[in-house]
Amino acid sequence: MPLPMKAEKVWSVGEVNRYVHNMMEDDYLLRDISIKGELSNVKYHSSGHVYFTLKDGVSCLSACLFASDRANVTFRMEAGDEVIVRGRISVYEKAGTYQIYVKEVKKAGIGELYQKFEKLKNELLEMGMFDPMYKKPVPMYISRLGVVTAPTGAAVRDIINVSKRRNPFIRIFLYPAKVQGEGAADSVAEGIRTLDKMGVDTIIIGRGGGSIEDLWAFNEEKVARAVFDCNTPVISGTGHETDITIADMVADLRAPTPSAAAELAVFDYNAFSDSLSGYRDTLLHLMDNRISRCREQAAELRSRIESRSPSAKLGIKKERLRAYEMSLKNEMQRVLSRIKKERAVYAETLSALSPLNTLSRGYTFTVNREGKPVTSIKDTGINEEIKVYTKDGRIFANVGRIEKDTNR
Repeated sequence: MPLPMKAEKVWSVGEVNRYVHNMMEDDYLLRDISIKGELSNVKYHSSGHVYFTLKDGVSCLSACLFASDRANVTFRMEAGDEVIVRGRISVYEKAGTYQIYVKEVKKAGIGELYQKFEKLKNELLEMGMFDPMYKKPVPMYISRLGVVTAPTGAAVRDIINVSKRRNPFIRIFLYPAKVQGEGAADSVAEGIRTLDKMGVDTIIIGRGGGSIEDLWAFNEEKVARAVFDCNTPVISGTGHETDITIADMVADLRAPTPSAAAELAVFDYNAFSDSLSGYRDTLLHLMDNRISRCREQAAELRSRIESRSPSAKLGIKKERLRAYEMSLKNEMQRVLSRIKKERAVYAETLSALSPLNTLSRGYTFTVNREGKPVTSIKDTGINEEIKVYTKDGRIFANVGRIEKDTNR
């Protein structure tokens, strides 16, 4: 039969963290301590606090500089700076971690990794490996994209998602490289050489953000030389926007992030299609306008040619002749009408003066043998033949007697 367990106190997590916190607070050494180390992962928070890591070749220590103590720091802290910080070490009970709460920060020099970075940068600069004359132009339209990065993580997902969104037909060739730790530089360099031999259009190298140690593979000379010797244009998208590596400087094009590298490498197919549609509509519109103008010009030229052709001139003259003919007819009709009216007037006048009208009223008209009207006794003589006109005939007679009117 098993023996009963001895009753003992069971602590909560909060109680343990509180105990350790009090223990550190009571430690005289940890209340005010100065530590020398290299800055890493420096983050300026919107609250005004600064969070960073203090490290050396063996260990790392989390640190926090409150906004109220920033006045004691006369420079902007950057990763790689070697500094001496003074403060107190305590436990952050909520997370169960201990850190140094910094009161003062003084520069002690440049970190070892940054010394290596600057040394290699200056050497490659003197060799001309950063010279723009060696930068190859990145093609605008590609169908085969090579990517050298870790097979898992945010960087590869971002590159694939952005590339496929911009161009669904892009073919992506991924070289799963080791991007951090021992052997990472060899892996990245081998990936560049492998994809270069495959004949891809553009190569992206990169990884997500991190400290200078995390990105160090892209600061190695072997990676820089692999990028420089690569016949394929290389876009470097390493870390965050503020992270700059040797590979960024040697690459044909630098992108602030892996996502931005994909945007620079892969053209936007949808925007390209929309642009083509816009160009097509504009071209059709311009063609329609040009055709309309040509038709108008052709019609104008046709009209001018027709107006100067013999048939057109003949037609114009025919029209003029028809107009003259109509005018002449109208004038003739007017003259004839006027003459008819005048004749009617003359006829009426003649009718009024006609001897026949007088004869119809019982009068006669007499002429002598010579045919002259007998208007006086002197116009004829005894036994002379006269002719008397009546309304219905003529009377031939001889003058038997002539009497003179004594009253005249």
